[in-house]
Parts: sequence; C-alpha cells; structure tokens
Amino acid sequence: MSEVLVVGGGIGGLAAAFAQARAGRSVRLLERSPEFGEVGAGLQLGPNATRVLASWGLLDQVIAAGVLPRRLVFRDALTGDELTHLDLGEEFRRRYGAPYVVAHRSDLHAVLLGACAEAGVELLNGQHVERVATEGERARAYCADGSVHEGGVVVAADGLQSGLRAQLATDQPEDSGYVAYRGTCPLPEDFDTSDVVAFLGPECHFVQYALRGGELLNQVAVFRGPGEPERAFDGCCAEIGKGLPYLWRDRHWPMLDRPPIGTWVRGRLALLGDAAHPMLQYLAQGACQAIEDAHVLAEQSAGRDWDEALAAYQEIRAPRTARVQTTARMWGDIWHVDGVARVLRNELFRTRDLSSYAYVDWLYGGPRPAARHR
Repeated sequence: MSEVLVVGGGIGGLAAAFAQARAGRSVRLLERSPEFGEVGAGLQLGPNATRVLASWGLLDQVIAAGVLPRRLVFRDALTGDELTHLDLGEEFRRRYGAPYVVAHRSDLHAVLLGACAEAGVELLNGQHVERVATEGERARAYCADGSVHEGGVVVAADGLQSGLRAQLATDQPEDSGYVAYRGTCPLPEDFDTSDVVAFLGPECHFVQYALRGGELLNQVAVFRGPGEPERAFDGCCAEIGKGLPYLWRDRHWPMLDRPPIGTWVRGRLALLGDAAHPMLQYLAQGACQAIEDAHVLAEQSAGRDWDEALAAYQEIRAPRTARVQTTARMWGDIWHVDGVARVLRNELFRTRDLSSYAYVDWLYGGPRPAARHR
C-alpha cells in the first residue's frame, strides 16, 4: 500500500510522482500503456518550469539534452519580416532565476522517469484505472483488469482525455478547428536555429527551433484544418516553404483543450496537468503548468493532512491555470488574424518596447519554489 497513487505516466504524472517521492512519501505510479514513452517532438520550458526542475536537481540533465535558445522571435508568415523578439540571455535569466530551455519531449520524459526510478517510485505498466473511490481517509483506484490499488490520495494525471476527470466534471474536449503537423530531422546546414521562431499568418502559424544541442531541427505547422500543409501555407515566405518538406505526414494532432474548471478535488482524488487544465499550445505552457502543479502539490502536502493539502493545492493552482488557458485561446486568435487586424497586430508588435517584460512577468515570474501558501 502506497501513500500516493499517481495515475498516468506522462510528463505530469512523472513530475508528480517524483515530487512526492522526493518529499519522502511512498509512491506508486499506474500507467495504462504496456511501456513508458512520450509521443511528439519538441517542447518549450519557460523559467517558471525550469526553476522547479532546478530545485529538484534535474535541470542540468534537461539542458544537456536540449538547447538554450538566444531569443523568442515573432515573424510575419507572409513576408518573413521580424515583428518583435524577447531576448533570453543573461538579463532574462537573472530576472526569472532560471533559463528558457527547448527539449525533445522524450528527453524530458526520460529524465523524469529516471529520477522517479532512482527516488524509489514503484512504476507499474498495464494498469488502466477506471474509477477512484474515497473511503474515509483512504482512496482506492479500481483498474480494468480487476486489480485495486489503495493509498492516502490518488493524483489523476491521465491527460486531456482523462477518464477520471468525469468524476468531477461533465465537460468534453473542445476542438479549436486547428491541426498541427510536427516533425524533427537532422539540422540542415542552411538553417539558423539559435532562436525559437514563430511565423504568424492568416489562420496558420509555423514554429522552428533546434533540439539536442543543435543536432535536430524541430518544426510545428498549425493551420485551420482539414487539408495539407502546402495548401495552408501557400503564399507564405520562403523560410516556411523551405521547412515544409521536413514535416511528418503519417500523423497530425487536432488542437484540443477544455474550458477551465474550479473544482479539481473530490474526496481523495485530485486532478493534475492536462487532466485538470488542458490548454492550447500558444503560450507553450502545457508541460510547464503540469510541473508547477507537481511542485505546488508536494509543497502544500508537507506537514498537512491530505484534505487540507488538496484544498490548498486547488486554491493556488486553479486560478493561475485558468488564466493560462484563457490567455492561450486569446493568443491564438491574435496569431491568426488577417486583413486590417493583421496590420494592427504587426504594428503593435513592431512598436513594442524590446526591454519590456510586461506581457510575460505574470507567466514566468511564478511560482517560486521557496514559496509556501498559508
């Protein structure tokens, strides 16, 4: 019998399991798939997440497997012109206490999986948890194969399609109408990938950055579907046209999220990561917010009973992630405008004070690992 049961072996579940094990609790992680792994390509980790990874002693491993980009750059997808940028150098790191890192999803997943194993997390595969029941001060997770796992709390980190979220909310994933094609390839010699670059276009955008120390080029093409990338980006700048052949064509991802909910806890069941707050990708915060969740849940459960800890966790996290979710939706609208709205957006971006952090302080500035809710 474990003190903490974590459902889901993705980035959020592994982060939650490690944070709890690091705090001295016995942890059992239940993963539905027969083996651990992460599907996808690159991800971006803002300093709100890398501060936590640093406090866990894992940031150096993530940096070694990833890239420290020079700038975040926004360009117009039609002309290729630079609109604005955010410098990610020394001043940025000093302001937020940690760097901006880009890494392959599988590399971050591998770092967290190794950390969990080293911390003594019991890692079980082939465990499809169908429901959770609270009985007094204990929780039981009931699996499809008839097995039952018991603990003091169950953390549901089972993703955007979470089955356990249905015990707290009746909503369903919402389709934004956009699809994403991704792809990684060996870095072509003629690509300059010292920056993370987002090309903003009418009903489309295209992102490029390097991975694994500059060995790989990561690309994401997002557009209003259905259709093929070539058609969606017809008329865009040469840089995008040069990158389109490197996209994977055997799969694509619909851009889904759910509206914010204020209730993440029922009894001894708590939601975490995409199970609690699935968000669109425009702020690059999906993995970051899951890591924040894991940190705050572990911090709030120190020296408290689980009922108090879960209430504090929900109080802290639900408003913050709701703001990220709603801002991500708005940001997507801003990225994809056309006509007069595009002209106005571009002018606003071009005239932005490059030394200003007004639009990102709220996101990258918190939470700090030393903080304690009272």
